[in-house]
Amino acid sequence: MDRYSAIRLIREGLNGHKGWGRIWRGATPKASYDVVVIGGGGHGLATAYYLAKIHGITNVCVIEKGWIGGGNSGRNTTIIRSNYLFDASAAIYNHALELWKGLGRELNFNIMMSHRGVLNLAHDEHEARGLKRRVEANRLNGVDAEWLDAKQVKEFCPVINISHDIRYPVLGATLQRSGGVNRHDAVVWGYARAASALGVDIVEQCEVTDIRTEAGAVTGVETTKGFIRTPKVASVTAGHTSVMAKMVGVKLPIESHPLQALVSEPIKPLVPCVIMSNAVHVYCSQSDKGELVIGAGIDAYNSYTQRGSMDIIEHQMSSLCELLPVVSRLRMMRQWGGIVDTCPDASPIITKTKVKGFYINGGWGTGGWKATPGSGHAFADLVARDEPNAIAAPFTVDRFYSGDLVAEHGAAAVAH
Repeated sequence: MDRYSAIRLIREGLNGHKGWGRIWRGATPKASYDVVVIGGGGHGLATAYYLAKIHGITNVCVIEKGWIGGGNSGRNTTIIRSNYLFDASAAIYNHALELWKGLGRELNFNIMMSHRGVLNLAHDEHEARGLKRRVEANRLNGVDAEWLDAKQVKEFCPVINISHDIRYPVLGATLQRSGGVNRHDAVVWGYARAASALGVDIVEQCEVTDIRTEAGAVTGVETTKGFIRTPKVASVTAGHTSVMAKMVGVKLPIESHPLQALVSEPIKPLVPCVIMSNAVHVYCSQSDKGELVIGAGIDAYNSYTQRGSMDIIEHQMSSLCELLPVVSRLRMMRQWGGIVDTCPDASPIITKTKVKGFYINGGWGTGGWKATPGSGHAFADLVARDEPNAIAAPFTVDRFYSGDLVAEHGAAAVAH
């Protein structure tokens, strides 16, 4: 694997950038693998990378229906935070955040990580009490969090409207200074490059059409490029988790919904952090190109279409203009949608199943991207050892039978 560096960049620039090699190997599926990972997004590639790096399992194939990063990984708003309420959620998201902090160096790839801070706004006394409670819970779990009053919010992010005359006045906000954003393409490419260098095969434009089982155990996967034998299949197919599970007769308490986002025309630096509001249902950050990246909640209907409805756009635009009046005359450039699979308690499923050798990582809802490295790290451990570690254990599918749910509706909210 080529080592990237500033010196190398200058040298290749002087040479017309003709010396760069392929970022990852193109691969044709072999007849068999020790593990097949279905899904070539951030979570799937992270799983393959940690299987190879930590557990020494390099005979791994990542199968992607389209191109890697072409699903939800390329359709989210890249917000990173770990300020969740419950212990289990704080553990996995903070684990992910710690991995994010050094991921660029580990992968030798610039993921454009920006720890610019995440504000969660409060618009009434009840919401303020709930957010203050979350701050205290975060601190107990080692998550950096603080409460800002309205004046401090204005000092941290001057463009926010804190007038008492608006429909939902800003009373204060939580702030996680270590939160922020990164670049989704760079993360996917970085994981693909590192996994490929360790021997993982990455096969694109290859759809899984069936999963074969025999005597209650996985034997392989049928694909549009032929049958692949394997004793272990790890499904990491955000939005389509239930489709994969159905192939082996596993039913999951998951619904798939469109989640859309959009960007404005580029402007000079204006929004210095990530702004989130659960009450008015909008969140916003500014990209390195100057575009405002804007999102809201999921559409209420179930669908596998990668688009959303106009009422969500109208709602989030009116909310944004009230919070940030200065952007009211901006034009929107493009809109897109992803498919999120959501669980009843707004927390993910990381589990082995009743079918031996079939593992599921899904149900992340609107919180998938921020969990990417922590999710891949924990899931690789489960696939390798056949038992969940302490971080993954609260998220097995058994919780829906025991009632030991991780109910994170309040902290999950609109954040993608």
